[in-house]
Amino acid sequence: MKREDLIKKWLDNELNTQELEAFKALEDYENLVKLSSATKRFKSPEFNSSEALNTVLHTINTAKQYSLNWLKPLLRVAAILAISLSVYYYTTNLDTNINTLAAQKTTIELPDASSVSLNAASTLTFNKKNWATIREVILNGEAYFKVAKGSTFNVITSAGTVTVLGTQFNVKQREDFFEVVCYEGSVNVTYETNTEILKSGDSFLIIDGKFIAKEKETKLNPSWINNESYFKSMSFAHVLHEFERQYDVTINSQHVDVEQLFTGSFVHNNKELALKSITLPLNLNYSIENNNSIVLSRE
Repeated sequence: MKREDLIKKWLDNELNTQELEAFKALEDYENLVKLSSATKRFKSPEFNSSEALNTVLHTINTAKQYSLNWLKPLLRVAAILAISLSVYYYTTNLDTNINTLAAQKTTIELPDASSVSLNAASTLTFNKKNWATIREVILNGEAYFKVAKGSTFNVITSAGTVTVLGTQFNVKQREDFFEVVCYEGSVNVTYETNTEILKSGDSFLIIDGKFIAKEKETKLNPSWINNESYFKSMSFAHVLHEFERQYDVTINSQHVDVEQLFTGSFVHNNKELALKSITLPLNLNYSIENNNSIVLSRE
């Protein structure tokens, strides 16, 4: 069988066992495989094998006019170019995912120049390429938004959606906890079938599926932005979960009542001081094991 026919049948995946062995015996077999593999990653959804064959044969025959020594470098360049184009194509179409680990925070800028501060153990997802038409971010965790004037987009969480226009607000979505606090401007909060408009200082809080009324917020931004977590009449279990996220530790609380309410705060940059801040008000003891495991007990 002619060399060109072998290559065409190989591109169409129609080689039988004998023909496959003949194809593998071609002197430029390895280079053909590399080139085809690279170009397939950047081909259009409808792949035309005849066009592919002509492209490959043209490249090879042109190179052969100069000698086989020129073929390998040319194929390498073609493969690198195809791979580079492929990487560019996919990276510009994929979503942007920003993740923070426990004890980590970060601030990013959205395509419209709005800024987002992401708290520990949180994830933010958005699509740069489609931002002009699909203006939304997906949040899992907690984030503080400073929206550029004139910009509008949706913050989507598993608990509810927040629609914004030139404002500053904080969204916190954890297990059975969903809270939105507006610090400037106004936001629309959609939870299940209900929609509520929050003005500056207003809050929307859902815990275990129940709406919790809160007093007017007087702070200019959330406390965690300044490396401090503040709680008012919050279950101790919630306080401990936040402590674990901020210090990347595990807390054994089986010997204490985690349903009791806690009012107070703890800092994010001094573990010993933070532990005292959450245990002394409740008359609790603590012990640190292996630097990242904490056991709580009653006095």
